[in-house]
Amino acid sequence: MPAVGTTASLSIERGLWAEGCRCVTGIDEAGRGAWAGPVAAAAVALPAGPEAELLTVLNGARDSKTMTAAERGRLAGVVKATALAWGIGSASAAEIDQIGILPATRIAMRRALGVLMDSGACPDVLLLDYIALPESPVECRQISRAKMDALSLSVACASILAKDWRDGVMAELDERHPGYGFRSNKGYGGDGRSPHRRALDTLGPSPQHRMTFRPVIQRRLL
Repeated sequence: MPAVGTTASLSIERGLWAEGCRCVTGIDEAGRGAWAGPVAAAAVALPAGPEAELLTVLNGARDSKTMTAAERGRLAGVVKATALAWGIGSASAAEIDQIGILPATRIAMRRALGVLMDSGACPDVLLLDYIALPESPVECRQISRAKMDALSLSVACASILAKDWRDGVMAELDERHPGYGFRSNKGYGGDGRSPHRRALDTLGPSPQHRMTFRPVIQRRLL
């Protein structure tokens, strides 16, 4: 596995490109564990070479959780300009409460893939970070592995787009629902007596909170 701070590998893509695949599409999500806000997903298909040039242009692209917000913001623009095709999708807190976080995450992934396909791209392989995607809008091979966002540059780029987009949404929600610190905590709960936990205790949940998540349920009952 690549070390933290290094660019994700193209070894998986390289093998698939050698097989003749020309629209290898990485998919990743952001926000599954948050207490508030949407879950987001992105799909990215990188051009099939030249590989050295691609690695140079996307230098530093890796698992978005190991990157700063400034790094993600800069590389998000580079990914969009470099990719063969890309798409972003999401599922709302209300949808998460209605059907559960895993089905909602898959809906966000399908929506992201649908946006990518609307641009004219037709994936022939999907690379996914651990989560398989049943009922995909495209029938093709799927390769799902743990930590794929560190192993595949396509998935790392999807990770960057998903998190950068969601961080922007949470900053907007911070303006609409002040007091919870959404701009800084991105809807996550934090440890111990975090400001988000204290805000839930004093303000109660906002319309953007996931009411079916145990920590939110517990604070609603206080």
